[in-house]
Amino acid sequence: MDTLGKTITCLAAIAWKTNSSLSLEEVQVEPPKAGEVRIKMISTGICGSDDHAIKGIIPLKYPFIPGHEGAGLVESIGEGVSSVKPGDKVLTLIVPQCRECSACLNPKGNFCEKQDILPSSGLMLDGTSRFTCKGEKIYHSFRTSTFSEYTVVPEISVVKIDAAAPMDKICVISCEVPTGYGAAVHSAKVTPGSTCVVFGLGGIGSAIVMGCKASGASRIIGVDINEEKFPRARALGVTDCLNPSNLKKPVQEAVKEMTGISVDFAFEAIGLAETMVAAWDSCHVSHGVCIITGVSPPNSKFSLSAQTVSTGRTLKGVCLGDYKTKDCFPQLVTAYLQNKINIDPLITHQLPFDQLHKAFKLYHAGKTIRCVLLF
Repeated sequence: MDTLGKTITCLAAIAWKTNSSLSLEEVQVEPPKAGEVRIKMISTGICGSDDHAIKGIIPLKYPFIPGHEGAGLVESIGEGVSSVKPGDKVLTLIVPQCRECSACLNPKGNFCEKQDILPSSGLMLDGTSRFTCKGEKIYHSFRTSTFSEYTVVPEISVVKIDAAAPMDKICVISCEVPTGYGAAVHSAKVTPGSTCVVFGLGGIGSAIVMGCKASGASRIIGVDINEEKFPRARALGVTDCLNPSNLKKPVQEAVKEMTGISVDFAFEAIGLAETMVAAWDSCHVSHGVCIITGVSPPNSKFSLSAQTVSTGRTLKGVCLGDYKTKDCFPQLVTAYLQNKINIDPLITHQLPFDQLHKAFKLYHAGKTIRCVLLF
């Protein structure tokens, strides 16, 4: 079927209103405009950020098509696009890399000013949408919207990857792997023999655990209220598991008792103010490093004891492992193909896209590390 330059009708998931169940609908996907790329999706992971968006924790404009952790094939390109061509295997990028803004030009950090997360417009860079359903405009989420058989993204939000990449798995390198694994090995730079604590043992927390183990941590404490996650976490490298619900003391005190003093590295992968403070309080007062990867609801705040801030601890927020997305994600794919990192244990379920409601039930029950939807 020749789709070049034509509007494509395909299946997509739409969030029509806050906290509603996703609805599978026929949508119309317009051709890419200048500087844009239309992608035929092959796989997409269900990430906590998608769930946050659907629930309204991350404010987006309704109705919208969720999804950001995606892998697919370039179907067509708009005028001026030079970094990808039709047929290329690609990853979608929730944080783009424009290579022009102050964030991209600085060697540190990666939160490109052309991102559409905080705040979200739900529109492409020209201020319009490429999606319609039943005659109504449908908003984009994060300019990726991977819960659709076809999507349109800016060229700065897509990157070509190795042609040998297995497309049923590689989508997790679009978010879960850099966010979690990267937080440990690239942002925190976990050291051999160190002690670590990870708050939240979902997809991101599990990837953090893998990064801590790969970095040679001697002890990794996993914290979660769902004990069904503990056997999987131990298989990935967690040495000790804590359920805060079963403790008669603050979890940070339990961590200090277990380690004899405090941990060298603490990671927060939940997005709650109280767990952010607990992670900070679990760190060694002199050299501890506290990494926040969890996304919080708008207007939430946390407070720290001002007197203890000056002792030497480091508090750092991290997005996608601090990786420059277009520069580094293809390198992570190559590292996987060369068996330098192993993403396979992070993918516990794979389901057809039309079973996405079953996939979200598994996610909400805490039975998955990552469920990948296949188109």
